[in-house]
Amino acid sequence: MAKVKTSYTCTSCGAVAAKWAGQCADCGEWNTLTEFMPAPSGSGGKAKFLGYAGNVIENAKVLSINEISINKDERLTTGSKELDHVLGGGMVTGSVVLVGGDPGIGKSTLILQTLVAISKYAKVLYVTGEESLQQVSMRAKRLQLDASNIRLLAETRIEAILEHCKKEKPQVLVVDSIQSVYTDAIQSAPGSVSQLREGAALLVQFAKQTNTGLFLIGHVTKEGVIAGPRVLEHMVDCVLYFEGDKDSRYRMLRAVKNRFGAVNELGVFAMTELGLREVSNPSAIFLSQHDQPVAGSVITVTREGNRPLLVELQVLVDESHSPSPRRVTLGLEQNRLAMLLAVLHRHAGIAMFDQDVYANLVGGVRVAETAVDLPLICAALSSFRNMPLKNDLVVFGEIGLAGEIRPVPSGEERVKAAAKQGYKRFILPKANSPKQKIPGVEIQAVSRLEEALELLS
Repeated sequence: MAKVKTSYTCTSCGAVAAKWAGQCADCGEWNTLTEFMPAPSGSGGKAKFLGYAGNVIENAKVLSINEISINKDERLTTGSKELDHVLGGGMVTGSVVLVGGDPGIGKSTLILQTLVAISKYAKVLYVTGEESLQQVSMRAKRLQLDASNIRLLAETRIEAILEHCKKEKPQVLVVDSIQSVYTDAIQSAPGSVSQLREGAALLVQFAKQTNTGLFLIGHVTKEGVIAGPRVLEHMVDCVLYFEGDKDSRYRMLRAVKNRFGAVNELGVFAMTELGLREVSNPSAIFLSQHDQPVAGSVITVTREGNRPLLVELQVLVDESHSPSPRRVTLGLEQNRLAMLLAVLHRHAGIAMFDQDVYANLVGGVRVAETAVDLPLICAALSSFRNMPLKNDLVVFGEIGLAGEIRPVPSGEERVKAAAKQGYKRFILPKANSPKQKIPGVEIQAVSRLEEALELLS
């Protein structure tokens, strides 16, 4: 019997190497090569991959883009306004959605609630590879869901799953989870890099050929990313991540990739005894209602996808007793905090090199955009001087290394969103000043960091 040769594949990019190395030669990542057993030659693995049931598209033809008909009703409503918002208006038929998150954060609960809503007008199939049919049924009863129209299947072999799909012909298919299923074409354990790559390719091929909506539930690593090769995220149409602490009541669902909608859309849910419930006013959970103004706290407006979101930014500045003062951020970029403190020293003459600086966004939300630069500096100065800011003040704007205040996208929409919540005073970049005066709103436009800091005194 011929000896099966061991190969190594990169968990980041999916590249295959003949021997192990500390660094992947293709993507440059370190310690990402893992061992796997490739299919022996002549096993027909490639032939099995080409068609999920021998159905290979052979009569494909070239068409002009004007000859392609588009169905106006191509999106399926999920029964949740927040999930529809994250998906860009609903699930596109024939699309593949990958949902990831920490264990116990609510992935299976959200998908089960979604299937119950879709099953009222479309045929659905729920494939569970980790739980038994009884466990799924118990969850539905615990959440008091009418799941009588949902078809259940407990199976882990992809070829068998696709055979059942040929008979059932569902409009929406759920695989829970992608790490638990395997294909006969690969001689490795379920969850391995090769199984994830080839198994997902078979499921995506089926979804595209049959115009079936596909939900894939994926595990995450300790770093918080989908387990398996990064090529898995490139193969799907939409990638959704659950954010927030699973011990908290609130869950945030963010779209980090979406071919049919805006990226970074954020949906907010509350975990209750009856499952996940959408939060109609997400800004309320990110704001602390202080009876009196407190030092180090400022309200800003961030933009998550197409939605303006009000969040409270808190900064604590305290005297450092160590040679290296700490710079700690939660929900913000730590290196940007250090850069902004250097800009504050250089252009405003305010030094915090002997102070510990802690920055936090209330509610566990994460913000990567530069609109939080100016409120971050304002909150730091407020804490440093023990100078509370007014409760009706909203600040946003980007700060450049030269001390200039740069505009941010959709400035007028941010002002209108905050005005609806009762905020009346704004410090913002001059280029973001509303073209028309908004009744009851005071706009203070600035172009330099020094001008903004003078308005705080």
